[in-house]
Amino acid sequence: MEDTATSKRSVRAKADAIKPFRCKNLIAVIEDPADIKNIGTVIRNVNALGVEKVYVVDPRRALPDDWQELRSDRAISKISVSAVKWTFVKRFDSTDECFDYLEKKGFVSIVTSPHVKGKTSLYLDDGDYTVHAKLAVWFGSESIGISERAVERSAMCVSVPMFGMIESLNLGTSSGIVIYEVAKQRRRYQSQFRMRNRRGERDEPLPTVMAIKQA
Repeated sequence: MEDTATSKRSVRAKADAIKPFRCKNLIAVIEDPADIKNIGTVIRNVNALGVEKVYVVDPRRALPDDWQELRSDRAISKISVSAVKWTFVKRFDSTDECFDYLEKKGFVSIVTSPHVKGKTSLYLDDGDYTVHAKLAVWFGSESIGISERAVERSAMCVSVPMFGMIESLNLGTSSGIVIYEVAKQRRRYQSQFRMRNRRGERDEPLPTVMAIKQA
C-alpha cells in the first residue's frame, strides 16, 4: 500500500513539474493514417514535446470514440510507450468534420507536406507559429500524404527541407521534427507573455526547458 501511495505521489509530482511547459491551445491532427497503430508514435512525440491534444481523422472508424477505451488499447499503448494514457485523443469521421470542430473552437490550421500544395507555403524554420492563439498542425497519411481538402481549408502549408534522393519522411519522424519547432516557439512565447498580441509581458520569463537531471 505504501509503495502505491509513493508511486502516485511521484506521478503527481511529475505532472505538476511538466505542467508549465505544456503548449496551450496546440493540437496535432493525424489525417486518415494508413496504419492506425502508427498514431502511437505520434502520440508519443506529442506527449514528450508538450503538445496539448491529438485529433485523428478516422473515416474507417478503426478507433473507439471513447478516449478511456483507447487508453486501454494494448498495441497503441505499447507503441506510444504508455503516452496514450497521458494524452487526450479525439477522433473524427471526416476531414471536414474535424475542420468544422476546430474552427468553431477558434483554431487556425496549418498542414505539413514535403511539396508545395497550392497554398502559402514555407519551410519549417521560416514560419512563425506564435501568430495564432490557437493552432492545429495537420499530418497526412503515410501512403498519400495530406489531402487536397485539408490543404484547401488550411491557412498554409509547411514543409521540412530535404536533401536526399528520397523526399519523404515517415509519419513518426516528420511529426517529431515539425512539432519540436512549433512547440519550441510557442513555449518561448508563453514564457514571455501571458496573453496574445505580445500583451501581458511577464516580469520574469518562465523557463522554457526543464533542468537536466544529473546521473
